[in-house]
Amino acid sequence: MTNILHISSSSDIQSSVTRQIGAVTVADLKAASPDAKIIERDLVKNPVPHINPEFLGAMFSGQPDAPELKLSDELIDELFASNIIVFEAPMYNFGIPSVVKAWVDHIARAGKTFKYGENGPEGFLTDKKVILVLGRGGIYTEGPMKAMEHQETYMRTIFGFIGITDVEVIYIEGVAFGPEKKAEALAAATERAHSITQKAA
Repeated sequence: MTNILHISSSSDIQSSVTRQIGAVTVADLKAASPDAKIIERDLVKNPVPHINPEFLGAMFSGQPDAPELKLSDELIDELFASNIIVFEAPMYNFGIPSVVKAWVDHIARAGKTFKYGENGPEGFLTDKKVILVLGRGGIYTEGPMKAMEHQETYMRTIFGFIGITDVEVIYIEGVAFGPEKKAEALAAATERAHSITQKAA
């Protein structure tokens, strides 16, 4: 059975373009695999706390069952249980929302999702697919702003580090350039979502 992990991170609950296209993507996947199980993780409605001294102390204590690591273990278990991860991330100030960074700090754990081997880091989360749904007010795939894009590059790095290299991206760009450009971006993203999900199902 297919397990789909759906992660949302936009603080715009009502009109987020990443939430809109993420929902389309998950609906397509569900339509293609009606028996699929969907795990919902909303990092805004249920924020993951930033790591603190207690978390770090537990992580390096050698006590894997420490209560401070319970949420981290839960988030990691969700990744391992999933075949497909639909990850929505808007661009805030050229990068990811802080709630996503908090999530990353809980799931990137040596001995749990990766290890350092003779040839460098080795990720444990192989044979999984990520669909990144990325919203941006401007254009960052090309042109003068491309060098300021630290959203997709960061997420690809993190997922690759823990072993996930099968990454597809749905861009929703230029949504701050007026209603017409926003509509065009949403239409293109919807078409892209349909194309990706047909192959992923």
